[in-house]
Amino acid sequence: MDRNFTVEEARSLLPAIMEDARAVVDARADLAEIDFDRKSTGRSELGGLPEIKALQARIEEILSGWSERGIEVKGFAPVLIDFPAMLDGVSVRLCWIEGERELAWYHRTDLGFAGRRPLPF
Repeated sequence: MDRNFTVEEARSLLPAIMEDARAVVDARADLAEIDFDRKSTGRSELGGLPEIKALQARIEEILSGWSERGIEVKGFAPVLIDFPAMLDGVSVRLCWIEGERELAWYHRTDLGFAGRRPLPF
């Protein structure tokens, strides 16, 4: 889906995205713990293969839901997403990374994360 977001649209979606991101973080941590425990002791209090598959499916469900809405998923450890947008006639990405409390950054599409700048408004 090709779509451009306004800053206001992207910011209005952020509370729900942050809630989903918390679920991704929790699932990611559980996966890491299960994997470590199974490798070191052969079992985990958090479960086995069925729980691993369920956690992986939950993460995929959230990430694909964002993608279906036109949000670009750049990573999940940490969670990093971009909202395609235009600012002053220039193609940009409004970007948010896990831990930020608001949508306050952007970068030119051709520069990527290294070119992040604070939004002017």
